[in-house]
Amino acid sequence: MKKSLIAMLFIAAFTFSTQVEAQKFSGLDKSPADIVYFRPEKNAAPLMKVVYGRPQLKGRAVGTDLAPYGDVWRTGANEATEIKFYQDVSIGGKPISAGTYSLFTIPGKDEWTVIINKDVDVWGAYSYKEGNDVARIKVPAGSDSKSLEAFSITFEPMDGGAKMIMGWDKLRIEVPITYNY
Repeated sequence: MKKSLIAMLFIAAFTFSTQVEAQKFSGLDKSPADIVYFRPEKNAAPLMKVVYGRPQLKGRAVGTDLAPYGDVWRTGANEATEIKFYQDVSIGGKPISAGTYSLFTIPGKDEWTVIINKDVDVWGAYSYKEGNDVARIKVPAGSDSKSLEAFSITFEPMDGGAKMIMGWDKLRIEVPITYNY
């Protein structure tokens, strides 16, 4: 009786262990996903959220190898970057209703075009349709002395809203976003 019980336990353990080993998980993404929120205060509800992929320079140059000048770019890696506004806002004076949108850009040496588009859940900029743009604004391309290996987005508070700051290598782009009260 003991031998058959031990044999059954061994078979059950072997069966479950092979099922666990059969699972395949992918490795870490080369351009990991990230999320950044803007909250006016630490414990306040968020007013904006950006979900984006963070490509790495890896010896390449922005404007030529990465995010080529003059081409519509997904503003990150993998899926198109998504931006969510929890209330109505204005970007460059253009009103945008609360909701989730794709964030595309057209990089340039001296200025970037920032595009808010109503298409969401799209891969890259391959299916980008200009007719679905909600707003387009041009912002100057600036620089910083600190180089960033990974493309990064952050928010900085300003009167009546926030600046969404995009950085990569020494490039900095500031997009003013104001609240429509």
